[in-house]
Amino acid sequence: MKKREAFTLIEVLISIGLMGIIVVALFSVVAMLQESNAQLFEYLQKAKQENKAMEVLFLDIASSDGNLTLVKEEQSRLCIGQTTHSLYGLALAKVCWVVLKADNTLIRIEGNDYTLPTHYEDRVEIDRVIKNIELFDIYHNSKEGKVLVMIKQKNKDGLPFVVQGLRDVNKPKKQNFQQNINPTKTPTN
Repeated sequence: MKKREAFTLIEVLISIGLMGIIVVALFSVVAMLQESNAQLFEYLQKAKQENKAMEVLFLDIASSDGNLTLVKEEQSRLCIGQTTHSLYGLALAKVCWVVLKADNTLIRIEGNDYTLPTHYEDRVEIDRVIKNIELFDIYHNSKEGKVLVMIKQKNKDGLPFVVQGLRDVNKPKKQNFQQNINPTKTPTN
């Protein structure tokens, strides 16, 4: 009986070949994982942008004076007369959310006093918010102070939300209790 002291050349070559196949498979798995992570990161960035847009729209409406103008003709748009929510440091801002007809992009326009369409001398900030808008619809119930917003992108689920507690600009303000007391009359005991 012979004692075996080392591997033969064929065994070494077979093990190197098997290791090469395993390394190639591992590299392809790592490449697929990196591509998957890149797609996930891109999806999360878009979702984060959409959530941020919905948050900004919610705050624009919730911080408004209740003066909302809705237009649903060739371009859907919502204009908020005055809101204290400003992305550009304005004390009171006029904000309009408009869906551009050309490429179905939702934009946000913020400024002090302007009319649509804006002109080059208007001092406004325009932000592109979401692309491929299929639906931008707003329902305002001024009596109850509620606004329903429905936004849907192409090939995605809709993003509806409700803003409650808006004050009605047409409703007269309630008088203060102290104003109802007549100071000339004294209470009788």
